[in-house]
Amino acid sequence: MTTLPMTTAKKLGLVIDLDTCVGCQACATSCKEWNTSGYSAPLSDQDPYGADPHGAWLNRIHSYEVGEGDTGRTVHFPRSCLHCETPACVTVCPTGASYKRASDGIVLVNPETCIGCKLCSWACPYGAREYDYAHGVMKKCTLCVDRIYNETLEPEDRVPACVRACPTGARHFGDLGDSDSQVSKLVAERGGFDLMPEFGYKPVNKYLPPRPRRDATTSASGDKKPAVREVESDADPSALTTRFFTWADKVLSR
Repeated sequence: MTTLPMTTAKKLGLVIDLDTCVGCQACATSCKEWNTSGYSAPLSDQDPYGADPHGAWLNRIHSYEVGEGDTGRTVHFPRSCLHCETPACVTVCPTGASYKRASDGIVLVNPETCIGCKLCSWACPYGAREYDYAHGVMKKCTLCVDRIYNETLEPEDRVPACVRACPTGARHFGDLGDSDSQVSKLVAERGGFDLMPEFGYKPVNKYLPPRPRRDATTSASGDKKPAVREVESDADPSALTTRFFTWADKVLSR
């Protein structure tokens, strides 16, 4: 079985803002486009223009209705590899094809040694591994290692394709092992969450919770200038976050 590095020099990962994600699929399509000739073997599609198109996607977006009545809202939930600190997908790999890099903490798959046994996909509770039937190997998010270190690209392009394409700035990339990095500060300020922390895999990627919804109303004095009021039933802003992640844990654990 594959062993993990004792420590990693960095913890590169994503911070995804569930408050500003609009579910436009730009991250998924840009990921697919970039990785059709990507680092870890190209992503292939089967029967792309036929009656049953299917294939591997490294980034997927799910949309859920959370809450009821005037407190309800739609939450768009992007899902990809979380590049865990202690990933089960790596330790179950019998050939060493799945591995975690000591230099930056990115979890990758070597297509040359992957035998397509699917043990990694069974071990991952986040559904981040995808089997490519055309090539017979497992594939996953690479954080676009062929972009982020590519010095022929402009500095602003040396980020994962999904981050570069996001029109609302809902996706952020950086070193979450550095407490002074922009992404670490963002997580601290907004109360960033681990997905399903009870498994103990310590995902590097974080999610920023949806903010409490606000609505514009007229003030009690009759002033036409709108007054802002909270429409969440709970005074604690973390209540919606807790309910959402509790629900997401149940769905992903099925």
